[in-house]
Amino acid sequence: MTAPARRSRLEAAVTDSARPRARAVLFVLTALAAMLALLAGCSTGSVDGGGESADTTGVERQGEFPRTITHAYGETEIPDAPQRVATISWVNADVSLALGVVPVGMPRNSFGANANGSTDWFDAELEAVGGEMPELYSETDGINTEAIAALEPDLILGAYSGMTAEEYETLSKIAPTIAMPEGDVPFGTAWQDSTRLIGEALGRSEAAEELITEVEGQIQQVAEDNPAIEGTTFVWATVDPEAAEKIYAFTDVDNRPRFLTQLGMEQAPVVAEASSGSPDQFAVTWSPERADELASDILITYATSPEVRQAIESDPLLGRIPAVEAGRMVVQTDEQQVLSISASSPLSLPWALDNVVPDILAAAQQEQG
Repeated sequence: MTAPARRSRLEAAVTDSARPRARAVLFVLTALAAMLALLAGCSTGSVDGGGESADTTGVERQGEFPRTITHAYGETEIPDAPQRVATISWVNADVSLALGVVPVGMPRNSFGANANGSTDWFDAELEAVGGEMPELYSETDGINTEAIAALEPDLILGAYSGMTAEEYETLSKIAPTIAMPEGDVPFGTAWQDSTRLIGEALGRSEAAEELITEVEGQIQQVAEDNPAIEGTTFVWATVDPEAAEKIYAFTDVDNRPRFLTQLGMEQAPVVAEASSGSPDQFAVTWSPERADELASDILITYATSPEVRQAIESDPLLGRIPAVEAGRMVVQTDEQQVLSISASSPLSLPWALDNVVPDILAAAQQEQG
């Protein structure tokens, strides 16, 4: 591609995305709102990282090209096996890397990042495949179209995202772009479906199915090794005496309850009954005055500091939550632990099995005991 053509594509993308929209926060990452949110619009955030060294040249491909991929905003034709993959949002870079394709660029984590601006599970896989860190760009102000265009990608992955139709049109002027699966709500795509869609786009559908089977097998093994937790009821919520919404319980639309049900646990009936059943209702607000009705065997919540546990336990209303009274509350204060399940991927979940699940199992087994 000639230099003038690169300038033209970059200018077109930035011009079309010049109207940033307000940030859509998907749930309270403390309030995991930071967790299921990805901004739309144009960002001028900084770019750093590995660049050209992250090229995917030499990666073994499967499948024939050109190929057409169907997603929420129609069809995208991918003319050749992708060599320069850029990603938006969470999850997508994990999946691409897990399938053997090192992205040339990905967002710097705004929540749960390690010292590299990445995650421990991404870095471990990157080292295992001998890759170098992709370019990292900020998404603090929205999808960073300028930084993405500068990398000259031949594929942009947003299978797990909150990409709008307008953003899709802008990104498609940079490179073939994959949005979330047809019918999925923003940030509501299960990790298995993200993996399948990305595998299809990369021409690695067989590898994607093998990866899904492998990770689901690891989850199943933990469940089999801990049979006592089967049927344990849970509430996964943000509980904070200082927040405007003091109790925010996640429904089975959210990745966290989905994950625990895979382990054989059960969403507390009170949460299911309070949910409208809408496919985009990730959580329900629960009145503190009814805290004693939020019945479950265990409660999992996120807090910005360990002191929040004591604040919850001593609160005259929140302290009446049955699992809190029984001493079966798991309080997560590590952002990376929260991220590993909130933005589930085939790389993050094995990490979560080792670093997050033991505390949950301990609380569940305490109940069983």
